[in-house]
Amino acid sequence: MMWQIYDALIKGIPEDLIVDELICGNHYAYVRSGDGAGIAGLSHYETRKPMYSKNLLGATLQEVATCIKSWNLVEASVGLAAINAYYNHPRVARANGVVFSDNLRIEDRIFDPFIMSQNDIRGKKVVVIGHFPHLESLFEPISDFSIIEWDPIEGDYPISAIEYIIPECDYVYLTYISVINKTLPRILELSGNAIQVTMVGPGTPLAPVLFDYGVGVLSGFMIKDNLRALRVATGAERIRMFSNGQKVSFKKSECKSVRHGEDHSI
Repeated sequence: MMWQIYDALIKGIPEDLIVDELICGNHYAYVRSGDGAGIAGLSHYETRKPMYSKNLLGATLQEVATCIKSWNLVEASVGLAAINAYYNHPRVARANGVVFSDNLRIEDRIFDPFIMSQNDIRGKKVVVIGHFPHLESLFEPISDFSIIEWDPIEGDYPISAIEYIIPECDYVYLTYISVINKTLPRILELSGNAIQVTMVGPGTPLAPVLFDYGVGVLSGFMIKDNLRALRVATGAERIRMFSNGQKVSFKKSECKSVRHGEDHSI
């Protein structure tokens, strides 16, 4: 399925949306189109030339979203932020079936995917691709638990271990960075025997089309304060990005429509 997932994500974005702001900060790429803003963690792997050297401000959101296919991973981060500027827009997300509060900010622990799945994973074989806070204390005491990382530290498995570990696991949690670094298609192929696959992190696209390819839960983030999120992305304000919106959990069973190219105008 290699590029099929990426093409489906891009195709679902309306063709008339324009990029009004685009920022590459120290930690995040930020893209805004109208009143919809999206972020993605900024990769620092810039080993290939970018796809675009032109000014992307004023380009269509769909065109900037094609940057997700770039092997320049800084540019790919921008592409994912553009994708999220559409799918993670509150109006689009709600139309697709995402449930969330209308308050500007809300306690996000209730939507933490690792806390929510404590009972499900008990006694199961679990793998997490990527490092997340408090994982060891949450999962190690109750499951057969492994962490796979691109840059492994002591106790982690290297990324090449996906071929051996994932097919044996009941629950797979993958960082949204897998969309940027292009490991996503292979991880999903290897997860065919899993009870559930969950994509995790603030750059997770709340895109129903991902359910078509084997993801069962999208644990993402919705920006509700665009201006403050912009300041955080640029480094002008030193607070957690999560302070500018709400974590959400979007399950396949909650999705109102799982169709390629679903169009909800923003």
